[in-house]
Amino acid sequence: MAIYAVKTTASQERTVADMIINREEPEVHAALAPDSLTSYVMVEADNNAVIERVLEDIPHARSIVPGESDISEVEHFLSPKPDVEGIAEGDIVELIAGPFKGEKAQVQRIDEGKDQVTVELYEATVPIPVTVRGDQIRVLDSEER
Repeated sequence: MAIYAVKTTASQERTVADMIINREEPEVHAALAPDSLTSYVMVEADNNAVIERVLEDIPHARSIVPGESDISEVEHFLSPKPDVEGIAEGDIVELIAGPFKGEKAQVQRIDEGKDQVTVELYEATVPIPVTVRGDQIRVLDSEER
């Protein structure tokens, strides 16, 4: 069993991965279309001949990249990275969702376990700590940079 890279049409990675899995081919074990990998789908199968056979009927699937990939080359796609990664206390952020959308704030505390950030709104007359999810903010200015 090995992992193979399949070249696809741009923006069709998820469609191709779904079509490969929906074939229910017993020799194909998994298909992965990571957001950070454009125009490629990773497919785990017994050999590349079975993938070539499956790809014949799938639109937007172009070709198999020659050679096999090792699990170490794809495992970083398998574990999600937390939304608060890369955010530090003191960073200036903009809230991009929720009731305070568009407001600027300063990061006071980061809870990586819950993937949450406590911020203090800039324009508030009384400093109020607000806790938001990590995907609801965008870093504008970091003190580390």
